[in-house]
Amino acid sequence: MVAEPLHAFTDLALGVVAVVLAERLRRTPGVHVHWQSTFWWFGGAALAGAVHHAVLVRWPQVAEVSWAVISVLVVVAVSYLLAGTVVEVLGPGRVRAFWLLRSIGVVAYLVTAAAGHAGIAAILACESLTMASVLVLWSWAAYRGHALAPAMLLAITASGAAAAVKLVSPEVLAPVGLDPTSLYHLAQIAGLVLLYLALGGAVWAQSSTVASATQSRVT
Repeated sequence: MVAEPLHAFTDLALGVVAVVLAERLRRTPGVHVHWQSTFWWFGGAALAGAVHHAVLVRWPQVAEVSWAVISVLVVVAVSYLLAGTVVEVLGPGRVRAFWLLRSIGVVAYLVTAAAGHAGIAAILACESLTMASVLVLWSWAAYRGHALAPAMLLAITASGAAAAVKLVSPEVLAPVGLDPTSLYHLAQIAGLVLLYLALGGAVWAQSSTVASATQSRVT
């Protein structure tokens, strides 16, 4: 019997959507591998979360380990999200810029751990600093007129709003049969779909530009 049905099934839905979108991006020419990896790792984290909620929460010690593994998967996914953003906004070969921005969340966690507050919640909280770096980069890209920026900012905002729904009172969601965590999983699906559409739209726009330029040269 499933231990936490709502959490398990909504996490499963999130994982399946992420994996399907990752596979579609893999077959889409022009999408950087960092974006594909972002979806694969987020999908893996969600699928692992489904197993965690369905079975492993029955044993607290096992659940603690599984939650740590899930948190690591999320950290890797966020790292690829930042890497993809650096490539798109700053250009290829900006390894130094990536590690500088990535170190923000890592250093924040080390400081938190040194203060005696180490743990999974602290890891995820510090990862929000990395997400803030992603948001700043895309905001700067929007200021410079980057074609992909508006759609990316919409996707990032949707993901941020998804995190905010965890603050909704359970009593408010009870009439529709949901709770804050399950609603968070469903809301994250919207963020991933918007990210996928943003990346697909950029590839389509680039292809259209190349086709137009080729046609102009021919005529």
